[in-house]
Amino acid sequence: MSEKQKTLKEAVTITGAGLHTGKEVTLTFKPAPENHGFKFRRTDLPDQPVIDADADLVTDTSRGTTIEQKGVRISTIEHALAALTGMDLDNVMIELNAPETPILDGSSKFYTEAIRKAGITEQDAERIYFKVNDVLRFSDPVKKTEMLILPDDTFKVSVMIDYETRVLGTQNAHMSHLNEFEEEISPCRTFVFLHELEYLIQNDLIKGGDLSNAIVFVNRLIGQEELDRLATFFNKPRVEVLNEGIINNLELYFNNEPARHKLLDVVGDLSLIGTRIKGHVIASRPGHFANTSFARLIKQHIRKETAQDQSPKYDPAKPPLYDINEIKRLLPHRPPFLLVDKILSMSESDVVGLKNVTMNEGFFVGHFPDEPVMPGVLIIEAMAQTGGIFVLSSVPDPENYITYFMKIDNVRFRQKVVPGDTLIFHLELLSPFRRGISHMRGIAYVGNKVAVEAELMAQITKKTVS
Repeated sequence: MSEKQKTLKEAVTITGAGLHTGKEVTLTFKPAPENHGFKFRRTDLPDQPVIDADADLVTDTSRGTTIEQKGVRISTIEHALAALTGMDLDNVMIELNAPETPILDGSSKFYTEAIRKAGITEQDAERIYFKVNDVLRFSDPVKKTEMLILPDDTFKVSVMIDYETRVLGTQNAHMSHLNEFEEEISPCRTFVFLHELEYLIQNDLIKGGDLSNAIVFVNRLIGQEELDRLATFFNKPRVEVLNEGIINNLELYFNNEPARHKLLDVVGDLSLIGTRIKGHVIASRPGHFANTSFARLIKQHIRKETAQDQSPKYDPAKPPLYDINEIKRLLPHRPPFLLVDKILSMSESDVVGLKNVTMNEGFFVGHFPDEPVMPGVLIIEAMAQTGGIFVLSSVPDPENYITYFMKIDNVRFRQKVVPGDTLIFHLELLSPFRRGISHMRGIAYVGNKVAVEAELMAQITKKTVS
């Protein structure tokens, strides 16, 4: 049974200090249309720029997750995003008048309460899931971090932390379904070791930090004089260390609250994938860098799967749009450097071409004698020729023009191409065709598998008359 996308019934506003600046921040969750996803709007800047909640835009993970788009930044976004995902939402505009979200009590509790107050409404569009079919893995040996996602019918998260200290050793937390998030995960607050807190205070890095928005662990002997300085800094009458090695600022909601908070961060950071997940995330010693790196890895996998699903369908019995003779009329290339056999289809914004790869190709003599592989540069050239046909078909006298490369970007070679393969090239315009310049994104397929991806820019010019 399909699920529908969800948004808020009405807007709701939250205010609180920003962790880094210490200034009051006003954040408003607003309903958003179908397929909108989560986006941030900076209402304090001219033109109120919008920043997508996207793992590819992460620029800093040192003290929370920061994203940046076209020079505009938003920091410490993970708790707000965790609340939106944890409350089963899909489409929300997050407006705020500062470069960071309010830290509140260091958890997602006040965000989830605000969402509950605003109410949730179902939309008409169906929810799109990334259903995990293969195990995906990220590891960071230096930080002893490992994250993987396994196939599952729902979204689950299991987290293990181990700070190898007496006061905070190994802890585990698990969420078997999103409906557990509001009560079991969202109230769990961030935590910090005393030596980290002292560094942040000395370097004026947490102007909005307070003993009420973080659990402070003490893993060394500390004198009363130092405790008195902390009390003065945080405007508290007295600070002491409890038997559990925690400063007496807070009482734990759960014995494993730190592990649960790390789970909260995982939910928030993985929201940057931009689609809902059906899979079991297992995270050992996670952190924002690992979380967002894993999110990018999953996004890349989704793009690859989507590209495979969108591979052009080739019917050999159907006559081509252009056969080899018509291609020779458009392109100046000739064998052995004419690398397109057919043009299958063309529209105002895309073109699909084909090359049959045979053992008779001259380059297989040396590339390689015992294991013939089509050179990647020639696959790119064949892709470019397909784009050239698209461009030259727009002029009435293509025989008087020639196409030159200007730029090649974001090339990815996914799998080798060998004799017997049929390459299908699909190129789409990335920007309108202007002043003879074409900017296209191309994908070369073998069957439904992506062989090569690239962005190509070329220009057509009139041939020089000699």
